Amino acid sequence: MGRFHRGGRWALRAVGIVVTLACVLAAAGFLWPQPGIDSQPGATERQLAFVRGALDDGADTTAQSQFPEGHLFLNALYGIAWVQAAHIDPQLRDEALRESRWALDRMESEEGRAVFSAELQPAYGVFWAGWTNWLRGAILSLDATDSAGVQRFSDRSAEIAQAFATAESPFLQAYPGQAWPVDSTVAIASLRLHDHLFDDRFTQVIDSWVVQVKERLDPATGLIPHQVSPLDGSPHTGARATSQTMIHRFLPEIDPSFAAAQYARFRELFIAHPGGFGPAVREYPHGVDGRGDVDSGPLVAGISLSATVVGLGAARVNGDAALATAIGAEGELLGLPINLPGSKRYAFGALPIGDAFVVWSSTAHLLTGTPAAIEPDLRWWWRLPWLVCLGLLAVAPWTPPLIALIRRRRP
Repeated sequence: MGRFHRGGRWALRAVGIVVTLACVLAAAGFLWPQPGIDSQPGATERQLAFVRGALDDGADTTAQSQFPEGHLFLNALYGIAWVQAAHIDPQLRDEALRESRWALDRMESEEGRAVFSAELQPAYGVFWAGWTNWLRGAILSLDATDSAGVQRFSDRSAEIAQAFATAESPFLQAYPGQAWPVDSTVAIASLRLHDHLFDDRFTQVIDSWVVQVKERLDPATGLIPHQVSPLDGSPHTGARATSQTMIHRFLPEIDPSFAAAQYARFRELFIAHPGGFGPAVREYPHGVDGRGDVDSGPLVAGISLSATVVGLGAARVNGDAALATAIGAEGELLGLPINLPGSKRYAFGALPIGDAFVVWSSTAHLLTGTPAAIEPDLRWWWRLPWLVCLGLLAVAPWTPPLIALIRRRRP
């Protein structure tokens, strides 16, 4: 019996050592300096290597069965992340061109277009048209010597511009009878990118779009709404973080002044510190409660984890270094990162589309200008609750034996 008792004690001590060591490593990752908004994580190439491996194994097909646009999103985010990374580190240019072109081919394949309607204007709807056009323009921002690619970008941009110019609403349909403003924001950003790279051709369409959007803001928040009437663009669903964070990634590419005002309002209504922890992004504005869905994922104390990840990219392109740093640090703490010599993945690599969103957000970089810096206004002690929890977890395995030792030593 004594041998078994001693063996049990050593097993508990081993578990305690593992728990304490895990907490120390987690704290180290949490406190490790995050990259500035004009740089990117050192693990970017390893993150992209994991996503590429997942794509080779059919992760985009799997994602399509889990999310409405999983196939297109996974390829788009992978390709765009490569371009963004190459803008920050020009040594990655050749690999970025090869990989982003490969991703674009997959987006434009029969499988990539399968869930979209060719009858819409622009063809296959504004979601498919906007993301493919943005990636094509992003590729040309690295290499504009491909004359066929330049012509295709010009033609597709003209098709998108024509659809906006003739529509009654600034928010075009992504699917028959359904319109989300975020999709049109991406498409308009691709037109601005065209004018930034080449001739100033679509300014009138872009400026008219901004005017019409300002006329159709969510009356409750003053922000661009989540879902609208496909007929006239009137709001159906108020602002939600799932689309807001994506909108704020692209709006600075279109109109920096409008974007700055919208981002300030978003920050006021959606950034939260539930229970003292955070910062994180609520799915619904303060004072409004709602359910999660396939876009937001399950909500924890009203927080959308997916919107918080995308919020990292929005913070970077809006010059919000404080929020970008905080979200990045929390991701290293809560995202269960696994670092290997050739790859890095989060949540044990169980959801590659999540890794694609992380690397896209952590490399977010304006292609049409430079962000204006925002004065930090986060709580200076935002790290403290996380560190206290880690400290309590680290000492928890040693508390019972310490109490027993104190009791034995009493007279």
